[in-house]
Amino acid sequence: MTEGITSKKLEFQRQRTHQVRRNAEKGSSWPEHDARDDVYKTSWREMKYESTRSFIYQQQQPPPPPYLLSDQSQIKTIQYFQHSSHFSHSTPTTMSAEASSAVRVIGLWPSPFVIRVLIALKLKGVEYEFVEEQVGKKSELLLRSNPVHKKIPVLLHHGKPISESLVIVQYVDEAWSSSAAPAILPADPYTRAVHRFWAQYIDDKFPPAIRTLKGSDDGDKEQAAGQLSAALQLLEAAFVELSQGKSYFGGDGVGYLDIALVSHVGWVRAVEKIAGVALLDEAKVPNLAAWAGRLCAHAAVADAIPDADKFVEFSVKYGSFSKPINSGAK
Repeated sequence: MTEGITSKKLEFQRQRTHQVRRNAEKGSSWPEHDARDDVYKTSWREMKYESTRSFIYQQQQPPPPPYLLSDQSQIKTIQYFQHSSHFSHSTPTTMSAEASSAVRVIGLWPSPFVIRVLIALKLKGVEYEFVEEQVGKKSELLLRSNPVHKKIPVLLHHGKPISESLVIVQYVDEAWSSSAAPAILPADPYTRAVHRFWAQYIDDKFPPAIRTLKGSDDGDKEQAAGQLSAALQLLEAAFVELSQGKSYFGGDGVGYLDIALVSHVGWVRAVEKIAGVALLDEAKVPNLAAWAGRLCAHAAVADAIPDADKFVEFSVKYGSFSKPINSGAK
């Protein structure tokens, strides 16, 4: 029954599209209201808008929808859409808002796992809406979007949820592979596997040590500092090997492993202050220290990672609540 209604609705919409075209060729107005518009809950204004918004957006004319291609009469239809008094042009600001609403990020700003998603989107030049969670609470949107883990971050792309930060970063790289921005993951399969290995290593080692050092987890802080320092030493050696004398793990540009590690830098700097330890220190890891300085000043990173004092303030204010919303985020 539903399939029959859908089929009839689509056929009706095609008929209405042909009516639009014929009327445009004749220079007449939009077809009169049809009773089936109410039956199928269609709106000719919405149909006209959906048919033409790509031509209005950013004052460009990308390839039109298939049903508006092929002959000069269809070009007239496009022009009719653009200049018709029935159509209210959207301002660039409105269109930008619509573009960003197609991509939404559910998260909380201090989460390193959320930070890496924001960096990936900015590297790709993707507009997005940041939907911030309340500390210590999980919204209905989050629970509905990630019913398995119920954790941040979640990327919503045209309403479809993607969870797990490293999965999201890979998705962003693939979904916007045609953008002008370079690829995030290495092209070589072996190098890509190596970057993924180190990214997983970072997520295994950094969060538990950081939680202990900032006091949200019980544990030996001296031992946690030693574990984090040892991890940074290994990553120092990995950076020398993978960067091949260039600025980033990804070479000349910011890559997958850069994003995975820099997302933790804010909290590493914060726990240095909270626990009084030296971790990302020039004397211990000179290459990583220089790398962190360069990357944190990068245009795609600077806004995502505030000063370490902000992380310290958050830890002091929400220390008892930071574990449930951040520790499980991936």
